[in-house]
Amino acid sequence: MSFDALIEKVRQAEQALEASERRTLEDWQRFRQAWRSGWTPARIVVAGVVAGFAVGRVQPLRAATGGGVLQVLTALSGLVASGSAQAAAAQAGQAAEAAGTAAGDAAAPFPQPPSG
Repeated sequence: MSFDALIEKVRQAEQALEASERRTLEDWQRFRQAWRSGWTPARIVVAGVVAGFAVGRVQPLRAATGGGVLQVLTALSGLVASGSAQAAAAQAGQAAEAAGTAAGDAAAPFPQPPSG
């Protein structure tokens, strides 16, 4: 194989890798959006009730005295809460930017008073 053919083969591999990276990023963004939109308040409440029932049924004294199930559930609830808070903060930031842009577009430029 000639050197030029090897260079062309590397370019093709790089293009294939970049295309794969783009697809992976798009898939990840769609998954993240679907995950965040899927956690509605009703689903969060149902998940909490089911988790509470499960903890109550699995040897309550053992779980309450430092069992691993209770620690895992506590960690997961904190993770879900932080994810929900992060999504809400992102939406609030986007709304603030949109409101700022709309307010900036609507405001007419005022003449500057003479200095002196």
